[in-house]
Amino acid sequence: MLTDIDQSVQARICAPGARDHGVTATLRYHHDDPLAAYVTFPAAVSADGAEVTWTFARNLLAAGLRGPAGDGDVHVWPCGPDSTMIELRAPEGTALVQMASAAVSAFLSRAYEAVPVGREVHDFDVDVALTALLDGEI
Repeated sequence: MLTDIDQSVQARICAPGARDHGVTATLRYHHDDPLAAYVTFPAAVSADGAEVTWTFARNLLAAGLRGPAGDGDVHVWPCGPDSTMIELRAPEGTALVQMASAAVSAFLSRAYEAVPVGREVHDFDVDVALTALLDGEI
């Protein structure tokens, strides 16, 4: 059965020029966007006071548990035996986010159980997605 997953995780945000923030972030997976993973940070830690969500490839998060991974705005790598680092780059600056590898791994296990590797596009309806794109819904 396809399902969406929301998992709260403790994160430490390290931003240049600011003190580290310990926050509760949310890792999300939506079966209707099966190649993506999301991480949402609370409004309290953003520069503009709004909740912030980053979207990146689910397989990037998985690869980053094993070794350095990523191109562009998101990079993920293991940091010692128990932590995973996620680097997020935006025009406003760069932030490093540290999470427990066990929490990231548990989230990914649930996401891969919901939609296994190789099944991500099996139920994908190209016509529906194209119509939504052309109508400005995505």
